[in-house]
This record gives sequence, C-alpha cells and structure tokens, in this order.
Amino acid sequence: MARRRKWNPATVTSFAVGFILGHLLLHKESCSLRPTFETTAEDLRTAATPLERSPGPEDDVGKGPNRGKTEDLLFVGVMTAQKYLDTRATAVYRTWGKKIPGKIVFFSSEGSKAPDSQPDLPLVALPDVDDSYPPQKKSFLMLQYMWEKYGRSFEWFLRADDDVYIRPDKMESFLRSVDSQRRLFIGQAGRGNQEEFGLLSLEYDENFCMGGPGVIMSRFTLAKVAQNVRYCLKNLYTTHEDVELGRCVQKFAGIPCTWSYEMQTIFYHNGSGNAAFNGSLKKKEIHRAITLHPIKDYHNMYRIHNYFKMLQVREEKFNRIQVQRDILAMASLLQEKEVLTEEESNNVTLLGKPPGLTKFRPINYSELLTWDFLQRSIYSPSKFNPRMKIGSSLQEGLEDVVREVMDMINMYSKQRGRVIDFKEILYGYTRYDPLHGVDYILDMLLVYKKYRGRKMTVPVRRHAYLQQQYTGVTIREIHLEKESPSDINNTDSSSLTVGIKNVLGKSINKLSRNLPALLFSPHSPLALSHTESYESINDKTINFILPLSGRFDTFRRFVQNFETVCLNNREKVSLMVIVFPSEQENTTQRIVDTIRGLQKQYPNTQIRYVSLYENFARARALSVGATHYESRDLLFFIDVDIVWRTEALRRIRRHTLSGASVYYPIVFSEFDPQRVYRQGVSPDNFAITERAGYWRQYGFGICSMYKSDLEKVGGFNTSIVGWGKEDVDLFEKFVKIMPESKLRIFRAPDPDLVHVYHPVTCNSKLGEEQMAMCKASRADSYSSMNLLEEELRQRAHNGVR
Repeated sequence: MARRRKWNPATVTSFAVGFILGHLLLHKESCSLRPTFETTAEDLRTAATPLERSPGPEDDVGKGPNRGKTEDLLFVGVMTAQKYLDTRATAVYRTWGKKIPGKIVFFSSEGSKAPDSQPDLPLVALPDVDDSYPPQKKSFLMLQYMWEKYGRSFEWFLRADDDVYIRPDKMESFLRSVDSQRRLFIGQAGRGNQEEFGLLSLEYDENFCMGGPGVIMSRFTLAKVAQNVRYCLKNLYTTHEDVELGRCVQKFAGIPCTWSYEMQTIFYHNGSGNAAFNGSLKKKEIHRAITLHPIKDYHNMYRIHNYFKMLQVREEKFNRIQVQRDILAMASLLQEKEVLTEEESNNVTLLGKPPGLTKFRPINYSELLTWDFLQRSIYSPSKFNPRMKIGSSLQEGLEDVVREVMDMINMYSKQRGRVIDFKEILYGYTRYDPLHGVDYILDMLLVYKKYRGRKMTVPVRRHAYLQQQYTGVTIREIHLEKESPSDINNTDSSSLTVGIKNVLGKSINKLSRNLPALLFSPHSPLALSHTESYESINDKTINFILPLSGRFDTFRRFVQNFETVCLNNREKVSLMVIVFPSEQENTTQRIVDTIRGLQKQYPNTQIRYVSLYENFARARALSVGATHYESRDLLFFIDVDIVWRTEALRRIRRHTLSGASVYYPIVFSEFDPQRVYRQGVSPDNFAITERAGYWRQYGFGICSMYKSDLEKVGGFNTSIVGWGKEDVDLFEKFVKIMPESKLRIFRAPDPDLVHVYHPVTCNSKLGEEQMAMCKASRADSYSSMNLLEEELRQRAHNGVR
C-alpha cells in the first residue's frame, strides 16, 4: 500500500505566496494605452522638471485666442516650410489652430518669416535648419525646442504636419480621458509598407507612430527624446523621420507607439493621396476621427473646417429643440399658461412637440399627406412618372438619417461588447410635413456582431420611425450700402436694411421687394465688385444676338415682342440678327426689310443684321454676332421662338456679372397647343402649368454672359453645324473652368422666358448625337403625361386601339 506523502509547512507557505503573487502580476490593472513598463517616481520627477531656461519673447508666441487664459492641456508644434507659410500654415492657423486648448507654434527653416497675409502667425525659425527632405533634423530640433521652452507648461505635446486637420474639441476630450503622468507615445502605429518590411531596422516587437496623422507625447516621453536629440540624430538608419522618432522613443523612453486598432480611426490617414477629402465629407470615418490626413490642397482645410462648424451648428439647433420640448413638458405639468408670451407660446407649441408621425392633423381630405415609397427607386403618387430614380438631395438625406440612427444604436456598443453595422435599406416611406419636418419609415438590414463572450455575427432587420424636425426661423439683418454693396463694414443711415420680422406676415412682400439686395450680399458668390453698384447693373445694356434662317412669321412675332417689352419701355437693349439664306422665296428679303423698318422707327436703338451666305450653323452665327461687341458688353443669346416679359430682362442683368457669373435660365417650353387647347395657337404663352408645358432643364441654348467671359472659355465651337450640341459644348466649357476660376454658373427657372411651341423637324443629315438630341426634344414637346393618359383612356373607352 502506498504511503501518503507529507507536506513541509514551509513548502506549502512558499507555494501559496508564489501563486498569489503570480496571479496578481498577471491580472494587474492597466490603461488601454498600456506602456511597456510602469512609470517610476524618478521618471515623474525628471518629467516635471524641465531644462533650465531664461524667459524670452517666445513665451507669448502663438497664444492666439487663449492669450491670458490658464489653458495648459496641449502644446502643438506644426512642422512646415517657408513655401507653405502663406498657404497650408495660414490655413491651419485660421481654422483649427484658433481653437486648440493650449498653444500652437509653427516651426520652419532658418530665416523664415511670417507671411504678409498672416503677420501674427506664431512662427519659430529653427537655426541651422533648412527645408530639405527628409526633415529629420527639423523634427528633432522642434521637439527639443518644445521641451526647453514649454516643457513645464503643458501636459501633452503634439507633433503635427501642416497638412493635417485636428478637431480640437474631440482632441481635448480624448486627452482628458488619459493619464498624462504616464509615459505615453500615442498615434497610429506602423511598421512600414510591404516594400519596406524588414528594411527599417526594427525588431519584431518594435513599431513607430506614423507622423502624418499626428503624434502625441506625454511630458515624460518628450523629456526623454529632447535630452537625447544629439544621439538620435547621429544614429539614423532610414530616411523616414517618423521611424527615427519612434526608434528614439523606444530606446530612451522604453515604450512603443500605442498598439491599438482603434488608433486607425482616431488618427485617420486617407490613402488616396492628393485626392483625399476632395469628395463628400459625410462619411463615418471622417465623423469618428480626431485628426484627418493628408490635406494637400489648403483650400480643403477651410472646407473641412466649415463642415465641422456646420455639424456644431446642427447640434446646437438640436439642443434648442430639446429645450423647447422641456419647456412645453414643464408648462404642461405646471399647468401655467401665462408663463410665456403669446409669440413664445406659439413657437414652443410648434417646436416643442415630441417627435412623432401623427403631429400633423389634416382638416379635410385635400390636406392629407401622401407617402412616397422607397426601394431602389422612388414611387410617388404626386409625380407624372410614378417610378423615378432617387434624387441626390433625398439620397443625401437618407444617408444622414441612417448615419445618425447607427450612431445612436452604437452609442454604448463598446461597453456591451457588440457592434451593429448598417448594410442597406430594404424599403421605406418618406413624406414632407409642411409644419414639422421630414418623416421616414425605414426597414433596414443590419449586421449584429458580438465580440465579447460567445462571439457571433447575425443579420437582423430593424424598423425605424423617424422625423427630421424643422428648427426655428433664424432672422438676420443685412445692411447694404447703395454706393458699394460689397463693403458691408461701412454702413450708414442711407443703407438698405433687409430683414424678416414675421415670416407669416407682411414681411414676405418686403422680402420679395428686397430680393436683389439679398442676392448681392457680400457673402454671396454673386457679390458685386467695388466698381459695380446695384444701380449700375440695372443700367447695363442687353445685347440680343439672334440667329435666323427663314421663318418670317415667327420672326415677326419676335419683333412685336421686342417692340412691346423693350423698345416701347425704353429698355437699354440692342439687337443683332444673323441672317442665313432661306429656301422660301423672298423670305430673306422680307426679314431684312423688317429690320430696316425697325432701324428707321427707333434710330436711338442699335439694331443691326449680318448676312451669312452659307448653310445654317447656330454656333457660327452666335460667334459672328459676338465679334461685333466689346469685352465689357453683356451678350444675350436667344432663339426666334422665345417670348419674354420685362422681368426676364431684370433677371438677366442681376444674374450676369462680369468675371463672376454666367446666366443659364431654365426656360418654360409649351406643349403642342392642338393637344392642350384643341387649337393651333396657345391663348396665353405665359400660362405656367404642368398641363401647358414643361421646364427645359436640359436646354442650354438661351444664356447671357459678358463677352470677356465668353473669351475665357474660347467661345463657341464653330465646327458644329446644323441643329443643337453647340450650347451643351459651351456649357461644359464653363463647367470645366469653374474649379480654377471665380466664374460661376447661375441657373434657375424663369417664368418670364417661354419657348413657344413649333413642330420640330430633324434633318436626316444630322450626326448620331445631334439626331438623338433632336428626337428627344421633339418627344418632350409633344404632350404631357396626363394628357396622353387621358387620350389613351378615351381611346380605350371608345374601343380604338
């Protein structure tokens, strides 16, 4: 029988103590940004005691909006170059640099000076440093300067490039959630790309913080780097500045860059290069990020900044709605009706109602709100075509709604150990509530992912009942000087005051009367130059250029309209007719005789014609007509089928600005009056109804511009002959120069410009593209969908196939 072994008490005690100590070491609590080893008391004493220095004028450099405040959270050092001071550096300082919870300073080469456009730019010209690449010496000396001058003044230190955007509010929240007394090196960890792997002299467990999206160091880490700059500069293994900084931190601070997958979203690097952040900013990656990199085009820095400011404004509006709801709820509980004024009570009652799809109560059947059905297309009972493509505005609205819904769903996902991703909208409904907002009912396909405990990935469906509520009306007064509307800072008692006092009252009329002043606000892309006042615009002469071949009866109607609207009212206009030969006998001579009659009757108005003895080509005609005018003249290209009223002339003058805007009005085009009115001529050309005609949204033939702007794009393509295409070609030329030019296209429906119906004949000699355009125009002008539907029903009722 085996003998039981006896345990020595000393052995048992040693085993128990060892087991407990081992258990404690394995389960020791640490921060999510855990360093390699713990910070010692000696480390903290070293980090808290900066190198000795004498105070200098640099102490106040770059304090910006925080001057005089006790902001001591973050110091930002931006590494830049002399050639970027006037562009990238200035853009950084004017945008996120103004909101940093601390101080920002820009570091450049020796001899660098602040640009004239931003003389107060906080700039340090590092001695014995140039702008050569790679900027390793600049980077290390910048960090040394930061420690020597500001090491005891701030908790955190950020090394940034001049092509990164930082969200100051989110950065502050992030840093205040981390213990700054620890030795930390925070950023997006990297080990080099595939080609560089194994060539950066990194050990298997070493990494570096990628410099582009920004690198954050605690006071201890910065101290260790700054005190060993000379060694790190003498022992460079690669040409990558961020790799060498990471190697220096690893050697002297003993810590790597934060090994955390989450850092890829916090410090977001877009791999698209120069194309990064040029498109839509409504993406979850951008919304989640604290830093965005790279922003090579400094104009995008302002664009991104404005976008985030817009998000803040939207958040503030939502907070105001929440306050309105609280007020309404408290007033209801207290049963106090006299707490608010009548106007305040109306606003609170309208805006303070909790969200819901039943807030709108129709009085009768005609006020019922119809729902549009959404799937891959939109099916609407209020449209001629019941199935249509989802428009860009609705698509963008849906994306905004889905993104906000998913943010709410995943608000506490990290604590719960799961995440829910959006896949697609299976179907939905939407409608516009005129008083409360936009309503949505969405059936969404989601993916539920659980990564804590028993892991699983399951597709789920979820219904969402949503309302994007309208906010209150914002009232703003704009003061415009009569002599120089572009100078908004020097207004006097004679200024025009445009305001909205009561949206539902008499101010609507006032707003319409002062609409020109609103259009010419200095903040508008159509703002006038200092040399052009609003009155001078109204005095501009409109030079009509009309190509014509035959069609004498139509030309006679055009002349009558020109007399009635322009000549009899003494409008400042001129007329240039480009006459082509006609197949009809004596037609050309009758046209010329009519023009000469106008010249005799109105000698004070410039009325001319040019005869071209060649085949009709609209591009050629308009180009010839434009040569008879100066660069400063306003040209209006028109067709003989157009009729107009006086207000159309006002819009042409207002929306056509030299060097700023070309005007492409959307003309109303009549359907065949035989089908609409059962007669050959329309009784009223200006009856703007869905039954009478349609808006020519894809017609670009009627337009106005200054000749100088026409010359900028090279004029018309005179190689285009026959019907159509020359107008689209010119429009595309203006579109192409818009990114590099201040010139913009103003396009809007004009109810005072009407294209009178006439039969369209497509010449068999037209090219394939022109023939397709001609046939499409002929089909569009035939009839409305409602009329065709009525006719088909009538034929079916009468037994006609």
